Amino acid sequence: MAEDSPTDAEQLMATMPFAGLIGIQTVAASKDEVRARIEWDERLCTVGGVLHGGVLMSLADSTGAICAFLNLPDGSMTSTIESRTNLLRAVRQGQVEAVARPLHVGRTVIVVETELRDADGRLVAKTSQIQAVLPAG
Repeated sequence: MAEDSPTDAEQLMATMPFAGLIGIQTVAASKDEVRARIEWDERLCTVGGVLHGGVLMSLADSTGAICAFLNLPDGSMTSTIESRTNLLRAVRQGQVEAVARPLHVGRTVIVVETELRDADGRLVAKTSQIQAVLPAG
């Protein structure tokens, strides 16, 4: 995987302030694969110390959005128009890593699939999202 420097990857995530607010960190970013992670934090949990599903969905959405962005034609922007997440396993400690890959890069939409795995490599969630390709401005 060709990889941007961590500084470039972090700059992409910095364009989404909410992602920073909840602690999402970009690990690597290329047009073929984007990796990001979030650390378990009690403030991001629901009952029983379980990482909130909305946090997991935000991690997947943010990582997928960067993947779509890196696959845009010059002068275009993107926006999520559909997202489906299957939550498969509770996270009560450690970190979650997201890996987003493009499934389809077209003229009007980009389809991205993102897998979230816990610190032991177990599948936590799987997200499929459709990103619109929009002209800038």
